[in-house]
Amino acid sequence: MASESRFAGPCLIGCKAASPQGASAEIVGNKAANLIRMAQAGLPVPAGFVLPTTLCRAYLQGGERLPEGTAELLRQGIRELEKATGLNFGGDRRPLLVAVRSGAAVSMPGMLDTILDVGLCDRTLPAVIRMTGNPRHAWDSYRRLIQLYAEVVQGLPAGPFERMLAEAMRSEGAVTVTELDVAALKNLTRAFLDESRTSRGELFPQDPVAQLAGAVEAVFRSWQSPRAVAYRRLHGLDDLAGTAVTVEAMVFGNLGGTSGSGVGFTRDPATGANDLYLEFLPNSQGEDVVSGRSSVQGMARLQDSFPELYGQLRQVKRSLELLFQDAQDFEFTVQEGDLYLLQARAAKRTAWAALRIACDHVAEGLIDEAMALERLAEYDLASIHMIRLATAEKCRPIGIGIPASPGVAVGVAVFDPDKAVKLAHTGCSPILIRTDISTEDIAGLAASAGMLTARGGRTAHAAVVARQLNKVCIVGCRDLIFQGEGKTCRIGDQLIEEGSAVSLDGQSGRVYPGKVEVVVERPTQYLREVERWKARLASTK
Repeated sequence: MASESRFAGPCLIGCKAASPQGASAEIVGNKAANLIRMAQAGLPVPAGFVLPTTLCRAYLQGGERLPEGTAELLRQGIRELEKATGLNFGGDRRPLLVAVRSGAAVSMPGMLDTILDVGLCDRTLPAVIRMTGNPRHAWDSYRRLIQLYAEVVQGLPAGPFERMLAEAMRSEGAVTVTELDVAALKNLTRAFLDESRTSRGELFPQDPVAQLAGAVEAVFRSWQSPRAVAYRRLHGLDDLAGTAVTVEAMVFGNLGGTSGSGVGFTRDPATGANDLYLEFLPNSQGEDVVSGRSSVQGMARLQDSFPELYGQLRQVKRSLELLFQDAQDFEFTVQEGDLYLLQARAAKRTAWAALRIACDHVAEGLIDEAMALERLAEYDLASIHMIRLATAEKCRPIGIGIPASPGVAVGVAVFDPDKAVKLAHTGCSPILIRTDISTEDIAGLAASAGMLTARGGRTAHAAVVARQLNKVCIVGCRDLIFQGEGKTCRIGDQLIEEGSAVSLDGQSGRVYPGKVEVVVERPTQYLREVERWKARLASTK
């Protein structure tokens, strides 16, 4: 196991020599600590290794230079992954590709960077095609890596890559990226390589070892990104000491119709209901789901299309809650029918959901009353409420989306996160309306009463953060179309300008013009239960 002293060796996950249960989250990060527990509980976790948070601190304190010995730590970890998988990193026969993921001691959804498909290059690409028999997957993964590496590691703007992708889709008549064929993906990948070269004057690295080192540095640097700093400030996490880096063998959700990626919650994080809360995107990688840029499938579609997978995920729900004794948010990939869990963490939830989940877990015998009260200590129980429409039947909605965080938000339309912050300072209630919400928008999100997006799903990172901040959130509103270079929008037949009054119903996903009348509800049943716990515990002292 990695130690607090100089970096004795990488902490291993899912390998024969894997580190013991109980690896400290302060050292290996919350993500890796949970993955170790999951692997040892027999849950399907890809093999991996971890560079400790102490290495991140040394990197940042040393002027953003990897400390001496880092290269050897990476070599040790890669050797263990090669043993566990039977693949060869950088090899031209059976190449190992890896995901380089962040992991702070306390989960920070979407605030730190991840780079997937590391190890793909011109030399390993033909071997991946031979190994999988799927050239489309190989070229799709390669173009993803080049774009991620350019944006995250080299610091290039996303705009040129997104425009080239959009143009390729228009040229091919493709509605989604999954409709692009091998030839289109190959041309797009070569264009991405040229863009990364001409914009920066440096080549995309064709050496997988250099890719890995660059990805590790980028994850460490993301600790100081504006969105990560803003998140820690909002949640009082300024004393956290850097991020660990988890390097995992890649599992591929973009291998065709029997593959895909998804995000699940073991309870409804908006209401606390004991329902499996899932979103899934076939033939995709995880970033497609959590970025908020893709339209995803809900649980009903998953149950119909992948009934065996749905049954496995219901068992995962039970296993995770028994293991961690709390509601969990988990990410998963399905590779040609095989399920892999990429992470699990305590689910971010609204205050209402926190209260109901605590009461239900006590009733189920999962935790005791003292533990439930401890978990509720951070919430002002007296202020927990939910706002609903008072006269829904009299209101005509102009659009409808996917409800991602409950309540009703009434305010004025704003299309820019910075303007939302400024407007909030004047005492107004901004409603942030965007094509999609990124975690880069966290300051605007925190300042807004609610948010509405044209794309994305309810498990996207920004939606997760919205629930944690108790912000009303509706995503995937297909009636929302931007006009005039994003300065106005149309929702259904209604033109919305900046400053227009708008109301969002987070229960139904409906959008209304103007200001609606609301009613405030209180969770009286659950509050009475909490008072009974307090009385019983007081009587035993």
